[in-house]
Amino acid sequence: MKSILITGCNRGLGLGLVKAFNSLPEPPQHLFTTCRNLEQATELNELAIKHSNIHVLEIDLKNFEDYDKLVSKIADVTKDAGLNVLFNNAGMATKSVRLGATKHQDLLDTLHTNTVAPIMLSKACLPLLKTASQANASESMGVGRAAIINMSSILGSIQANTDGGMYAYRTSKAALNAATKSMSIDLRDQKILCVSLHPGWVRTDMGGGNAPLDVATSTTQIVETICKLNESHNGGFYQYDGDQLPW
Repeated sequence: MKSILITGCNRGLGLGLVKAFNSLPEPPQHLFTTCRNLEQATELNELAIKHSNIHVLEIDLKNFEDYDKLVSKIADVTKDAGLNVLFNNAGMATKSVRLGATKHQDLLDTLHTNTVAPIMLSKACLPLLKTASQANASESMGVGRAAIINMSSILGSIQANTDGGMYAYRTSKAALNAATKSMSIDLRDQKILCVSLHPGWVRTDMGGGNAPLDVATSTTQIVETICKLNESHNGGFYQYDGDQLPW
């Protein structure tokens, strides 16, 4: 792929994805990364200083009116090549997990960040993705042509839910999965691949210290997996290692 936009790259999985993509034998020509606060994204800024292909863009993804400016900045760099991959990685989880402790504002905030923002950013980036798909018409469906990767979670699986709770997070990711499926149908004719991805239970600020996976292991396998995606995967829900997950 020539270009990729990854959201939420100041820490955790987002930062790990930047490192993993840049460690490929042929890294993306342009690796666009977002963070909410440039001053606090110390490690990301250091990577951008060392690697000229990494572009750091400051945006609060809750501010939908700023999306057009973000897209314009990317278009200024990629020109007629468009954007090959949008990786909607940014997300949040609340501390209230049981029904009795669930607050309506937690539900709204989590849905805003985990579902509404990825949908609206996908809409904003669609012209760039269509341009990339047309520019790479000789490529089969996949990240080498045009793709939207939505970072979901096994906790968004309705079929796999055996523990209950986590209302805000579970519902936001289940909704994101539904959006991914619709995108895969709506964008099929444009040859834009759309999948949901579960990163595994990873030791991050969100995943906690008891998680079995470290960031590097998860993100390295994520990159390997998405580089193998093709038309047969379109509209699917997959784990970091490529295993298909139940809706």
